[in-house]
Amino acid sequence: MSTSSVDRAAGPSPQPIPQQIPDESRWPGLATPPHSPLRARAAEALFRRAVKSLDLRVRFPDGTTLGAGGPESPEMRIRRPAAFFHRLGADAKIGFGEAYMVGDWTADDLPGVLTPFAEKLATIIPPFLQRFRRFVERVQPEAEENTIEGSRENIHRHYDLSNDLFSTFLDESMMYSSALFGPGDSLTQAQHRKLDSVLDYAGVREGSTVLEIGTGWGELSIRAASRGAKVTSLTISQEQKTLADARIAEAGYSDRVDVRLCDYREADGEYDSVVSVEMIEAVGASYWPTFFSTIGKRLRPGGRFGLQAITMDHDRMLAAARSYTWIHKYVFPGGIIPSVEAIEQGMAENTRLKLAGMREFGQDYARTLKLWRERFLARWTDIKDFGFDDVFGRMWEFYLAYSEAGFRSGHLKVHQFGFADPR
Repeated sequence: MSTSSVDRAAGPSPQPIPQQIPDESRWPGLATPPHSPLRARAAEALFRRAVKSLDLRVRFPDGTTLGAGGPESPEMRIRRPAAFFHRLGADAKIGFGEAYMVGDWTADDLPGVLTPFAEKLATIIPPFLQRFRRFVERVQPEAEENTIEGSRENIHRHYDLSNDLFSTFLDESMMYSSALFGPGDSLTQAQHRKLDSVLDYAGVREGSTVLEIGTGWGELSIRAASRGAKVTSLTISQEQKTLADARIAEAGYSDRVDVRLCDYREADGEYDSVVSVEMIEAVGASYWPTFFSTIGKRLRPGGRFGLQAITMDHDRMLAAARSYTWIHKYVFPGGIIPSVEAIEQGMAENTRLKLAGMREFGQDYARTLKLWRERFLARWTDIKDFGFDDVFGRMWEFYLAYSEAGFRSGHLKVHQFGFADPR
């Protein structure tokens, strides 16, 4: 097992995307904050209590400041306090992000502001109030359940936004998952290092037959085919399949890679290796047994499985299992991040495979996200030309910074696993 080092190089922060009044036809109900004075007062009291100990500064329009940070600490500027606290009072897990989308608050160093919140995520709400969470928190809607049809709709809402959008901030590998950095690596080199690592865990070599669950835009398939493997890759995103097919053909591996528009539950055949990179987060906890058993069924005796997954501590996973958050509403409907324990237990209960290797490199994900966010902001004018508005831009700016903060704080991690069939 290896653990990456922290990369907290600050550098100049790109300027945030300007605020815009949300278009009601695109963002129904977002422009007008909910109105609940009692909840707003309670949210304000909890917020003021929470930020007292955080290493940041919170500045209000009248010049009042809160927080334990000094002059050089990241600053959160609350521009419309009443709207901000009403959104928090209505639903803190969604309202905090929505308030940023509409400009109720802003920050020049958004990840820097969000990281202290992420570091204290488990204790921001006092323990005596946490026992009431299940009575007030929204749960994930049944419409976003990851059935075969539901999964297609959930994936469509994110990955089918626009291939052009993703190509503006991803590197030339078009990998939308954590890189694994070595000394002096560019982002593309670090992405290839990551792919080589997970392919090694899966035992992919000359002559291997490989099943990839989650095609992305084809780079893992290209990398496996370059080793002499024959790859069947599954995706439920038509947009991704179209570009993946084109990239695979351009690389000269169309004869070695077959990209299928197919759910993992509909897979057939047997393979020497199965590989999946950051797709398990979209499976849904109730479908994890099906996912793991599919791996076992698709592997030949003696086969190997390489998995890359975002993870969180097991107790935090259990606490968040049914919560409906800003990320679910706006970015990844139906998703849940597993723990290492959940993955190991699921593999043990549903397959014959045994854990053969594991590495953790969460700080590399923070670095990857930082590079994506900087590229996204630098190319925002180009992205707008694809038909996206400033509210969408602030939504994605918040998503990338929120994710970076999760990894910087250690609340989130990323692991690669190697599992082997001992037969």
